[in-house]
Amino acid sequence: MKKIILFTAISLTIFLLIGAVSAESMFDFYSDESNVENSDDTFVIGFNSIFPPFGYSDENGNFTGFDLDLAKEVCKRNNWTFRAQPIIDWNTKELELDSNEIDCIWSEFTINGREDDYTWSEPYFNNTPVFVVKNDSGINTLDDLKGKNVEILEGSSALNSLNNQNSTLKDGFGSLTEIKDYNTGFMDLESGVCDALVADIGLAHYQVKKNENHKDFNILDEPLSGEHYGIGFKKGNTELRDQVQKTLDEMFKDGTVDKIAQKYSDYQIPEGLIYPDN
Repeated sequence: MKKIILFTAISLTIFLLIGAVSAESMFDFYSDESNVENSDDTFVIGFNSIFPPFGYSDENGNFTGFDLDLAKEVCKRNNWTFRAQPIIDWNTKELELDSNEIDCIWSEFTINGREDDYTWSEPYFNNTPVFVVKNDSGINTLDDLKGKNVEILEGSSALNSLNNQNSTLKDGFGSLTEIKDYNTGFMDLESGVCDALVADIGLAHYQVKKNENHKDFNILDEPLSGEHYGIGFKKGNTELRDQVQKTLDEMFKDGTVDKIAQKYSDYQIPEGLIYPDN
């Protein structure tokens, strides 16, 4: 959260309105009224704006999505002003967080493999990276990916999983290409540039169900791996993390998280929820 110090220079206005004042009275005025501190309770979340159904632009150009809906409700309950800031280059997310441009990364953000890089909330969603293929591709299992051209998001947890836990599967691919964004990946899959695309399960279901051009896509039953989404805060910012976590726990308990998740039931969001232990 950011606190802004407002320095007000209004001496000229005072002279014009009430006439000349003594240097001593002017000094007294500045002593009493300048350096006024106003609390700016704006909660700024950094998010990926092309990652439906968690964060994206709707048909009217407004930012929406499951993660944003959760964050808005957290702000409402804490009397904070909500602001969503798209992270244009996902590789700069740490810089934006460390420089206090954003208060957290709340955007289908995987904890696994990043445990020591941020101060994390408790996990709230079970994610499974999956392979998306064309219905007529002849690819039905992971074994069928041998010799195939696969695309994957650069810097993603799925890429880390392929490199570290599933290297045998990766070595069997004909090629593995890292892409900048999923829109490129789905266009490449549609045009035949690649044979399979690795995507998070919620986004995969969104693309298959929502996009008319992707009706002939199929999601393989065998996932690549299992992982957890969390909210990433600047390392050491436990105070803000704890307040957000407390509010999110309350939202789980009173059914608000379930209600929000039902808006995205077509994309299996309710099935992925992780409930607090207490």
